[in-house]
Amino acid sequence: MKKVLLSVVAILAFSFVNAQSREKGAIELIPQIGYSSANYYGEESLDSNTLSGVSFGVGADYFFNDRWSLRSGLHYQKMGAEGSGGYEEVLKYLTLPVNANWHFGSTRKWNLNFGPSFSFLMDAENNFGDIKDQANTFQLGLAYGIGYKIEVNEKFSILIDLQGITGLTEVPKDSDFTIKNAYSSINVGGVFKL
Repeated sequence: MKKVLLSVVAILAFSFVNAQSREKGAIELIPQIGYSSANYYGEESLDSNTLSGVSFGVGADYFFNDRWSLRSGLHYQKMGAEGSGGYEEVLKYLTLPVNANWHFGSTRKWNLNFGPSFSFLMDAENNFGDIKDQANTFQLGLAYGIGYKIEVNEKFSILIDLQGITGLTEVPKDSDFTIKNAYSSINVGGVFKL
């Protein structure tokens, strides 16, 4: 297993170093909106169901070459879960992902991104009121996604992508059990080449 993992890392590193540099320094700005689904995971997940919502934000890609870029941005995301009997916890975050973005396919229209995400709690409520003081105000997560660009013209494309975040830090400040966020969204965005 270690040999396979090392081989994959070596191939990715080789393609990163030896990729063409025709787009080096290019920047793409990506405002987007999406439909999200969130839930808790861990030892005690409140016998929860998914919580759906709307996500929106703006991302940006900085290209090192035609295969690799750094993707970041700011995104508003609704996380939490629905419990039994109509109970609901809604946590609203402002998230900053910092992802390596690998562009693949013969025309480099596909992308696969992965990396850390840093989420800052803006608001937290349940059916009984404000619970922000009971939740951690920061969430470290692992972000990942895949997308496809539909080119409209040389300066504008439409991006359709699936994104996910697996929370690595606890949601509650003080708790005897583990509760973390799981989040996914399907998004549509405009890609503006600057």
